Amino acid sequence: MNAAPSTPPVSVSVNGEAREIPGGLTLDRLVATLSQAPSGVAAAVNDVVVPRTQWPTTPLGAGDRVEVLTAVQGG
Repeated sequence: MNAAPSTPPVSVSVNGEAREIPGGLTLDRLVATLSQAPSGVAAAVNDVVVPRTQWPTTPLGAGDRVEVLTAVQGG
């Protein structure tokens, strides 16, 4: 019996901090690890805003720069 091949981790920058993530991780999965409530969250990869509908089909790769922003109400 063969084990499923594992994808090696890759290094990305998340909000300016280096992180190792599983290779092939999608943007929606990364955002889920960072935010309990993904509503009111925006995300950009390599300075390009990614529409929420595309998060599940946006794989992250080595060297990607990800910014995850949360809207905050205040006065």
